[in-house]
Amino acid sequence: MKSISVAIEAQGAPSVMKLSNVDIGLPKEGEVLIRQSVIGVNYMDIYQRSGYYPMNLPSGIGLEASGIIESIGAGVNFLTEGDRVVYSGGPPGSYADVRNVLASRVVRIPENIEDEQAAAIFLKGTTAEYLLERAYPISAGQTVLFHAAAGGVGLIAGQWGKAIGARMIGVAGGPKKCALAKEHGYTEVIDRNNENVVARVKELTDGKGVPVVYDSVGKDTFEQSVECLSPRGYFMSFGTTSGSVPPIDAAMLQHKGSLYFTRPTLANYCASRDDLELSATRLFKMIANGDVKTKIGQRYKLSDVVKSHLDLEAGKTFGSSIL
Repeated sequence: MKSISVAIEAQGAPSVMKLSNVDIGLPKEGEVLIRQSVIGVNYMDIYQRSGYYPMNLPSGIGLEASGIIESIGAGVNFLTEGDRVVYSGGPPGSYADVRNVLASRVVRIPENIEDEQAAAIFLKGTTAEYLLERAYPISAGQTVLFHAAAGGVGLIAGQWGKAIGARMIGVAGGPKKCALAKEHGYTEVIDRNNENVVARVKELTDGKGVPVVYDSVGKDTFEQSVECLSPRGYFMSFGTTSGSVPPIDAAMLQHKGSLYFTRPTLANYCASRDDLELSATRLFKMIANGDVKTKIGQRYKLSDVVKSHLDLEAGKTFGSSIL
């Protein structure tokens, strides 16, 4: 069987991604063959392509897609041919029209959710779930600071936190992105381009700071995030879009108020089938209840994959991007 897929032979700029026809075999034991309808584009794909994440080359790229199961490998007894499914994780290679996927990473899509919605939200939504429900479980009445509030994860997190009853403070760049974040659950949104983030957080919290900061930006916001925390606060570093955070100095954490720093990942929090199903169930329930809605800001053809990465890296996108 032929598959139209995107592969890289070297890591680097978006131009290293090449579209080609490749032969794929039948699914092996523990795999399913999926005819993909929609592919999610995520910042982790950029980490793979750019070299931030080491990879064995040549390699496919991408971690998330939705579609229909066409064939099932041996040992898979919890999925059937014809199932409408979504997945994230496993070996990279989701930028394709058809591919074999580890069945352990695949879940059925509920009837009330469309393929496009599923592919746009699954990886980002399960990320929001583990961050807000498990890595640092927020509660009603708490004040939370979330960077990149108008991004794919940020828009979901704002709605999720609001549903829990937390007071969500977002940080975004520019009036348009700030307005978008405000529409998606954030009580207040700080424009990082025109406001002093630390001073504004102190003002909004009567000088106390916040008990938790969720930061996917990294180097550029590290010091801000530290200064925004209240004593015994938690720094949740789950991305590095601006570059890696500096080495963590334990003495600094002590002097700043006995702070906690952690670098959680989706791979760890959804490593087991049970954890993946828990996260997916919580996400689908939030969608079914109307608490979380998907914002698809960009749609690209598979042949325009280079542009999708250029736009995402340049900060030109909002919400989710799909192929």
